[in-house]
Amino acid sequence: MDNILKEISDIGIVPVIALEDSKDAKALAQALIAGGIPCAEITFRTKAAAESIKIMAGFPQMLVGAGTVLTVEQVKQAVECGAKFIVSPGLNPKVVRYCVDNNIPVVPGCATPSDIETALELGLDTVKFFPAEAAGGLAMIKAMSAPYGKVKFIPTGGINAKNLNTYLGFKKVIACGGSWMVNKDLIKAGKFDEIERLCKEAVNLMLGFGLKHVGINSKDEAEATQTADTFQRLFGLEKQDFGGAYFNAGLIEVMKKPFYGKNGHIAIATNSVQRALYRLKKMGVAFNEESAGYNEDGTLRVIYLKEEIGGFAVHLIQK
Repeated sequence: MDNILKEISDIGIVPVIALEDSKDAKALAQALIAGGIPCAEITFRTKAAAESIKIMAGFPQMLVGAGTVLTVEQVKQAVECGAKFIVSPGLNPKVVRYCVDNNIPVVPGCATPSDIETALELGLDTVKFFPAEAAGGLAMIKAMSAPYGKVKFIPTGGINAKNLNTYLGFKKVIACGGSWMVNKDLIKAGKFDEIERLCKEAVNLMLGFGLKHVGINSKDEAEATQTADTFQRLFGLEKQDFGGAYFNAGLIEVMKKPFYGKNGHIAIATNSVQRALYRLKKMGVAFNEESAGYNEDGTLRVIYLKEEIGGFAVHLIQK
């Protein structure tokens, strides 16, 4: 996957923004960064688009692209202003060929198998599914994924907080485009604090953090057996032997010998370990890369934070 598309996948949400006035671009970029979504697709639906892209691209944390790009001339203008990727509502072969020939990441809108075949012929493997909800939603994406197994999608159009995770839960969807957190009325009213809050809310919804289990270190198997038996006897949490540890009803992992953490470890489940890793690294959190575990398809399944919290090692784990 192209590095830009990989970063878009890690971010998970692409705010789609039509800015009426470039004076709002700076404050909007700051709100997106603070809200944990350092990405923007600035659409060429307004006269302020080019200048807005230039201003927002001036923030090194931001990944800024141009949307609603209909012509090669708009591609050139967007790239000159600092756009790192191009998005179009449909598939214009001239626009796509120019982008491919000039190594500019481009995600054209596709809604039919014929669109996808054209995209593949032009050398692409990632497309925008637009308008997502009106064109059949996730059911349509799944149907088209059957014959085109290597194609990945960025659905846009009708995506909101209620259906975001439904789309992101399908492995062929690398990110979703949406505008609910950057509502134009909020921008016009200068309510950038509210935009920041909605971005944080969207990120938390996407990641879906929750407690999976607590791990307890034991000095040896005898101590572990006694501990696990006690949890079963007192609270009815059935003990199961998993080789190196006992699990009590999936809630408590009793290690048969010392493991990570002074006292033990805490497992935090998330909808996407990779996106959680990206987000936390942006916050300055370090990880024990040697602890990483992967699924059969190569996606990250588990990884430990480098530092302990309250005497406990902490690891992310895929839901």
